[in-house]
Amino acid sequence: MIVLGTGAAAVGAAAAIAGVPRHTTNSIYWGAYVEGRQTYASLYGGSWGDSPWDGNTVTRFQRDAGKRMAIEHYGQPPPWISQFDGHAAQLAVRRGAIPALDMSSEDAPLADVAAGRYDAGIKSWADAVRQFGHPLFLLFDEEMNGTWYQWSAGRNGNTAADYIAAWRHMHDVVQGEGATNVTWVWCPNVDPDHAFTPYSALYPGDAYVDWTCLNGYNWGRKQWLTFNQVFARSYRDLLAVAPNKPIMIGEMSSDEVGGSKGAWITNALTKELPRHYPRVKAVLWFNWRISEDGQSWPWDIESSAAAQKAFARAIGSTYYARGGQFGHLPSLSKVGPLH
Repeated sequence: MIVLGTGAAAVGAAAAIAGVPRHTTNSIYWGAYVEGRQTYASLYGGSWGDSPWDGNTVTRFQRDAGKRMAIEHYGQPPPWISQFDGHAAQLAVRRGAIPALDMSSEDAPLADVAAGRYDAGIKSWADAVRQFGHPLFLLFDEEMNGTWYQWSAGRNGNTAADYIAAWRHMHDVVQGEGATNVTWVWCPNVDPDHAFTPYSALYPGDAYVDWTCLNGYNWGRKQWLTFNQVFARSYRDLLAVAPNKPIMIGEMSSDEVGGSKGAWITNALTKELPRHYPRVKAVLWFNWRISEDGQSWPWDIESSAAAQKAFARAIGSTYYARGGQFGHLPSLSKVGPLH
């Protein structure tokens, strides 16, 4: 999460991995970060856990969405604080989904990461991931271009060069341990006004990145923005930095205040993404009714009957690959885009 942008600007070349089911129409992955403790407790009462750990939460979200997820998105602390949770990842795989781990360096100085201070923890984490074997996405130190996280340039003594050095070092240590099933996803925040550190100053390089990514939201009560107003300019900027990489939308959602969330979802998922964002090969919804800036933000698809209906209708398209079929991908391989 994220800062409001106010600007109004407006299968891929990478090969899919062997063993991924082919589709008769061009398809992309879809999934979500599904939070249960606050969101579903508020919506439905009772006690809920988060995905992927709580199967009831996953089942409820997929019933509300009308479709099984191809990707289950969740977080974990840095590897020097907490080791790889193979149980969580295996739960996702057993449901036929691809795990997508959101992991940060928290308040560790990036220069120390690059210098090898945390290598023991990184190596142990990588060994466990290698033993797990199944392909997974790793979204490491997301939204680094902004100002709100400790790993951002200008925070905690970090520079853009420190960020690149830390990313490359982490990548090389993980690869050196044989964890070739880690698919590296570089995920800045949208920046339609060019208010933050430029993408070009933070990009680790094609040899260190498998997918690029964008996080973006329609913060309606602050300012209502269309999907294109949130994403279009940053999408073009991302292509200028890494034109040959598949793109993931790592987080997206809309407020209910200021317009029609249902119409926003329909426009985003049925018109803009399929027609105007051909390099986007995966989309992850942020399904968390989260408290931020002293307010509750209804990012969940269940925030209104209209929003839920629009989401289920849109995600039901064959353009969004049905989950349940990605539990047997080739071991120790990376995740490529679908055909």
